[in-house]
Amino acid sequence: MSDSLNDQRFLVTGASRGIGKAIALDLASRGAKVAGLATSLGNLSSTQSEIEAAGGTFLPLAGDISDPQTAIDAVKAVTDAWGGIDGLVANAGITRDNLLLRMSADDFNTVIGTNLTGSFHFVKAVTKPMMRQKAGRIVLVGSVVATIGNPGQANYCAAKAGLHGLARSVAIELGSRGITTNVVAPGFIQTDMTEALDEKAQEAMMSKIALRRPGLPSDVAGAVRFLLGPSGGYLTGQVIVVDGGLSLG
Repeated sequence: MSDSLNDQRFLVTGASRGIGKAIALDLASRGAKVAGLATSLGNLSSTQSEIEAAGGTFLPLAGDISDPQTAIDAVKAVTDAWGGIDGLVANAGITRDNLLLRMSADDFNTVIGTNLTGSFHFVKAVTKPMMRQKAGRIVLVGSVVATIGNPGQANYCAAKAGLHGLARSVAIELGSRGITTNVVAPGFIQTDMTEALDEKAQEAMMSKIALRRPGLPSDVAGAVRFLLGPSGGYLTGQVIVVDGGLSLG
């Protein structure tokens, strides 16, 4: 099957940098129309300029991911502009790391509110237009730490584990309407967040990865594209791990 996504209409949250930006660029390079959401329009300038310079179509959107109205408005903007929506990539997320005894309730709830509840808002918002089309693809960007855990990230791990449960439930509910719902779970991916770690911490992480290298945002983007494209049409309720063997123990 061709990996062309010509004129497919996708919404990617957290599209300003890292994994989200890589996903937006990858989809646009294969002919898709991409709407990207970030906390401000200014944050999307690099993504937009790179896509448009290559002849692609990009719709910049801004808002607070934890606010349900942001999801409603974003989906409406996409359907108003392009007549429908073929896929959602719920990628936006934050961290508020701390050891359990030092983690505040606010830090815990903020991460849950953005990473889990925010994704729920967007999944709910795309459901009606996709049901009308009798087709759609939903991809949630989770994390390998949802299953293996990580010290200092009780909030983040809980939120990502929640995404796995959300995807499986939605897959069952919406499968009969032609809508697939899956998770891509990255491991240690080379982004500005991971590059902020000191050299010793990075070396320790490399020693746990079977391939002995960090993943690239493009590695994750490839998995997302597969689930959104024609070859991924019979997968739903699944978690695709992209971690170079980190979770093998």
